[in-house]
Amino acid sequence: MRLLLVLAALLGFAAPANAYWEYGHQTVAAIAWRNVTPATRTKIGQLLRHTDLLKTEGCPATNIEEASVWADCIKKLGSDWRYASVWHYQDADVCKPFDVTAECKDGNCVSAQIERDVKILKDRKAPQVERVKALLFLVHFVGDIGQPLHGAEHDHDAGGNKAMVSYGIYTTDRLNLHSVWDGLLAERAITSGPDIVRTYGRKDRAALGGGTVQDWGKDSWELARTVYADLNGGDACKPITGRVAISEAMIEKWVPEARTQVIKGGLRLARLLDEALA
Repeated sequence: MRLLLVLAALLGFAAPANAYWEYGHQTVAAIAWRNVTPATRTKIGQLLRHTDLLKTEGCPATNIEEASVWADCIKKLGSDWRYASVWHYQDADVCKPFDVTAECKDGNCVSAQIERDVKILKDRKAPQVERVKALLFLVHFVGDIGQPLHGAEHDHDAGGNKAMVSYGIYTTDRLNLHSVWDGLLAERAITSGPDIVRTYGRKDRAALGGGTVQDWGKDSWELARTVYADLNGGDACKPITGRVAISEAMIEKWVPEARTQVIKGGLRLARLLDEALA
């Protein structure tokens, strides 16, 4: 029943290309909140008390979990926020050496925006409204960059949005590879095993939360390569024709990988928030 409700929610999204489904983002935010310093929590709370400056009624951000989905919520508010739609992803070709330069023209990609948001948060002289906005975007985009189909594409498929798949018994015409990683697989990964918000140790914080933003982009791109290879019998660059069936074996392989990406997202976000607000 839970999976049926998840599927119904997933298929109800107006713009699945830019959504890492609420559950994924909120879990990343919850992990980050647990790992930031008390001082950083105080600073986050102070900024979130000024979200009214953004004038985005209907898209609340009173806590970090609500803040994590604000960047998706504002898409429904019209043209005033349309400029941010390209900031949620970077379509690096899995069949070429990793390079997001072409995909990041004028800073219009997820990795560049993460770096920009951190810079704004560090600037205590920046206008309050800009710092609030930077916080909300940052909490969301660190989740996005960890979703492999937000960081890569294959054969111009827009991050898997044009790669039609079936997922177990689900064969709806609207189900694609991107939406599987955004929703169904994310839900299964987060709910599998021990409480994901607490299931890591001190060593994991340094290992999984380390690296640069560019490292994180490459990490997702590399995972996307393995995903496409799994779909294509081991050849990541083979054209995908027709609807591809995602087998249970693929799902069992991808679940722990997706789970790790969520944990990475939370620990990475915690580190950035501490660095920007400490």
